[in-house]
Amino acid sequence: MSANESGRGVPGGSSSEPTTVLPETAAQLVELERLQQALVDSDERAKNHWEQYLRAVAELDNVRKRAQRDIEAANRYGLEKFAAELLPVRDSLELAVQNAERADVRSLREGQEATLQLLSKALDKLGVTVIDPLGEPFDPSRHEAMMAQDSTTAEPNSVLKVVQPGYELNGRLLRPARVIVARAPGRA
Repeated sequence: MSANESGRGVPGGSSSEPTTVLPETAAQLVELERLQQALVDSDERAKNHWEQYLRAVAELDNVRKRAQRDIEAANRYGLEKFAAELLPVRDSLELAVQNAERADVRSLREGQEATLQLLSKALDKLGVTVIDPLGEPFDPSRHEAMMAQDSTTAEPNSVLKVVQPGYELNGRLLRPARVIVARAPGRA
């Protein structure tokens, strides 16, 4: 039986053994060896790249988890700092309540002023600033107009009176300043 009759070596034949093509010349043999080595090198590079990819994915996951822990710690620390800054204010108020029956009006006022000063210092340390825009142009992004009032002394659309100051935390608006806005007399 010949190779053609058994189906071996014939495309589409029923052989279960793979067909091996042997090179016909030495040049083809050298080329085959070069291609086989290139395949081995490519497989090794692919394996190295896969390992690098897995390490990079693991490192990225670690960075993400570390960043999340850092954010949580910063939030906790921020609240601790806030609470620590307000404790002297609480102490001062507590002392005022304890001594209220024995105190005269002048000493109560002095105590309130001292407590307010403690609170102002605490807010300053935390980055809270007061928005007191008296005389400034009205800014709807930082001010809340309670009403408009005729004025011959103030520029139209400027803050005539501050009803309640506003506050910012590190440049971010916490509460707008509530203001009365000046308008030209006779305008409705």
